[in-house]
Amino acid sequence: MDRSREEEVIRNYQEGEKMMILLFAQWCINHDLDPVTIYKEAYPYQAENKELINALELTVTKKESDHIDSETLLEVLSIYGNDDLAFVVSEYIHTKKLK
Repeated sequence: MDRSREEEVIRNYQEGEKMMILLFAQWCINHDLDPVTIYKEAYPYQAENKELINALELTVTKKESDHIDSETLLEVLSIYGNDDLAFVVSEYIHTKKLK
């Protein structure tokens, strides 16, 4: 793989990761949950996630947002290797009976 192709793959992955974070943040807002709190539950020893803070600026109100299916969120989190976050999200889904 040549250098420019590698850089394109990395850029695409990073853009996808940003979309995953935005999807997570919007899903939380849609369910009246705090994305930062949930993220901290999954990763208690990690410093503040700057990408999450940036994503929060791009979220809309619950009323303005399209529905985000919980199963879709879990799939996207697992694609990007956020298994700890997916676990915490699934706990919220089951205990609060979220869709």
